[in-house]
Amino acid sequence: MKREISPAALGHTAPHSTQRRWQLDRIVAELRVSREETHSIRRDGEARQAPSREALEALLNGLTTALFPRHYGRSELDGENIDYFVGNTLSVALDSLCDEIHRGALFIGDELSAGFRREDAVELTRTFASRLPSVRGLLINDLKAAFVGDPAARNFPEILIGYPGMTAVIHHRLAHILHGLGAKLVARLIAAIAHTRTGIDIHPGASIGSGFFIDHGTGVVIGETAIIGDNVRIYQAVTLGARHFPTDDEGNLIKGDARHPIVEDGVVIYAGATILGRITIGRGSTIGGNVWLTQDVPRNSIVTQATARNKQG
Repeated sequence: MKREISPAALGHTAPHSTQRRWQLDRIVAELRVSREETHSIRRDGEARQAPSREALEALLNGLTTALFPRHYGRSELDGENIDYFVGNTLSVALDSLCDEIHRGALFIGDELSAGFRREDAVELTRTFASRLPSVRGLLINDLKAAFVGDPAARNFPEILIGYPGMTAVIHHRLAHILHGLGAKLVARLIAAIAHTRTGIDIHPGASIGSGFFIDHGTGVVIGETAIIGDNVRIYQAVTLGARHFPTDDEGNLIKGDARHPIVEDGVVIYAGATILGRITIGRGSTIGGNVWLTQDVPRNSIVTQATARNKQG
């Protein structure tokens, strides 16, 4: 005679048993009240699907491959087939990007958001695509800066595919364009992907000049309104942050206010430095490791922990 084996004997618990064990009826009901009434954060109207992080990761890989097809794509590509490969890779990535921009705008739910209408998303993506050649030029300058600035760097391919700072800069330059065009949710998610991949957190609104090099990179934070000039080099655990957060008459934070540092051309910032507020680090200056800085620095200065304490004490 065939013997019946209960779910419990196999280590499974029947659904009604689970409901009683964890008191799910009560918890689910309380969560519904929180979600729909007491702590609701959803706009009224039809629920919309958020942009897909998986799709964004895939299209980022595609865009990077299109920019550097022999390094991130196929090394055997030659003059006869490389353009076809790049074109096909770009087509797939841009189609996906257009979908995610449109989805992001709908998810926010503001009809004034860039990309809210499908045709607006198409035009935004077309504008983004037109800027890719100039982005590649910037990235080549970043690559050269890394090679010159790091004595451990032996060649360009090593930097391009092996340096987290280079990966973060590639992602940021793409996200920054999208942020400027108004696709801010997608840009922010790209920045979050870069943070996950590299440990480097750069807000897509930050403006960064040519020849930018992040050495090592773990723990670097660059805020939304930071402005960084050309040929700037920074090391791990550097923060370009805000000193305080201005509020309006009702105590609400003022969004978008310029609150992060301006770093002029040719500045070097060593590991662990924390630079806060809308201050200016003058051209050609060097900021030493672990410095805490909240005041302007004249051009061609050398700031160490001792000098910073004396000046701000």
